[in-house]
Amino acid sequence: MIKVICNSNANGVFEQLGQAFSMRSTMSSWLSKAGLVGIAIVAATAYAAAQMPNHARMHEQMNSGSPDQHQQMMQQGGPTMHGMQGGMGQHGMMGTKSAGQQTLPGQEAFGTIQQVVRILDEDPATDWSKVNISALREHLIDMDEVTMRATAVDHALDNGIEIAVTGEGRTIDAIKRMVPAHVHELSQLGWNAKTENIPNGVKLTVISQDAKQVTKLKALGFMGIMVQGSHHQLHHLMMAKNEFVH
Repeated sequence: MIKVICNSNANGVFEQLGQAFSMRSTMSSWLSKAGLVGIAIVAATAYAAAQMPNHARMHEQMNSGSPDQHQQMMQQGGPTMHGMQGGMGQHGMMGTKSAGQQTLPGQEAFGTIQQVVRILDEDPATDWSKVNISALREHLIDMDEVTMRATAVDHALDNGIEIAVTGEGRTIDAIKRMVPAHVHELSQLGWNAKTENIPNGVKLTVISQDAKQVTKLKALGFMGIMVQGSHHQLHHLMMAKNEFVH
């Protein structure tokens, strides 16, 4: 009887010791994992804190300056673009765009007039008694008529190109004002250009003694020839100042 009781007690003790050892191992494993998680959280917090000054500086740069400067920084890949390839960077950039100011006027002629008026506003020498924005508007209408509504029929020459430019109604007047006035600019580029009136429009002839220039003229066609030179922008400002009539 005594032997049985001893064996029974010993087995119970061993069982309790085994359970205690198992519990201690489980707790040790859990504490180890918890320690690793804690280390990871501390490291992530430290990294985020280190990034905050740069992030704040970036936003300060984005929010300072004019919309034109902000747009230039975006195009040049400045602080608003640098280091924003990840998901959070893209989200931040999109948020900046939506919160920023719109720079496009929505209509080209409107934007041109807006720019000219801003230039006049910023020039203390502007004589507002002579300014004529209506003349600039009429010219922009002419440009739209010639660009979008005129019909241009090209005829290749051995030494250049001949173009019949015609239209109807308001377009005819625009053709007769713009095309002959462009001849002087073409001559400045080294081409021999002339115009003559034809029914419903003008015939433009442009020739050159240079075979390469002849090839270029044929490739450009009517509108390619009309956009040659950089005089348009200057003329627009002069029109607004009432110093030039196209």
